[in-house]
Amino acid sequence: MDVLAVIHGEKVRAGVFADVVEARGHRLEEWSLAWGTDPPRPIEAYGAILVFGGAMHADQDAHHPWLREEDAFLQQLLQLGKPVLGICLGAQLLAKATGAHVGPASEPEIGWYRVELTEDAADDPVLGGLPTRFDAFQWHYYTYGVPDGAVELARSRICTQAFRLGDSAWGVQFHPEVTLEQVEAWMDEDEPVPDGLLEQTRKRIAGWNEFGRKLCDAFVGVAERVAAPV
Repeated sequence: MDVLAVIHGEKVRAGVFADVVEARGHRLEEWSLAWGTDPPRPIEAYGAILVFGGAMHADQDAHHPWLREEDAFLQQLLQLGKPVLGICLGAQLLAKATGAHVGPASEPEIGWYRVELTEDAADDPVLGGLPTRFDAFQWHYYTYGVPDGAVELARSRICTQAFRLGDSAWGVQFHPEVTLEQVEAWMDEDEPVPDGLLEQTRKRIAGWNEFGRKLCDAFVGVAERVAAPV
């Protein structure tokens, strides 16, 4: 199965998700609408699509005109019923593609924040196997409204954290894919970050990476079942 990773910058890529895709015997291909090129192969050829984060905001179409094209691209994925998982900006863009609101959160979440699953997450095929409460690595200033018809799967004190739309689309606001190298690269961009965040992340990242692999493994499992139904 071919898996497409939609990226929005060199520093926000597949992370540990790439390991999971490869371990399950699939191939991951990267692509960005910002490149102004078509995907490496027709979208129908992909068994799953991962949409990652980025430094831009979901409503900055004027600064990044290709975001309008990504909106149409995500709408196409939803119409096709392709398994898709949006991460951070990817989740916001997925919500935006359904007509849901995206905009600044009441306060940013940069670092480790407690997330709690909703009751509806208990039987979810992607998030259902995760702990009911966990500390998640976050790096965002914006949030999204849960799309009409979607099921909210997780939330933090500040904002919604995950949703499922239909049987094949998920969005999560936190960063389950992130590696220590990615975090270090983000900190090099001169943005103010909480004191001690790097030290805290170094202590937590191994466990967090196992968490991310488990989440991605569940999603890829869903995609495999869609691609080859029993």
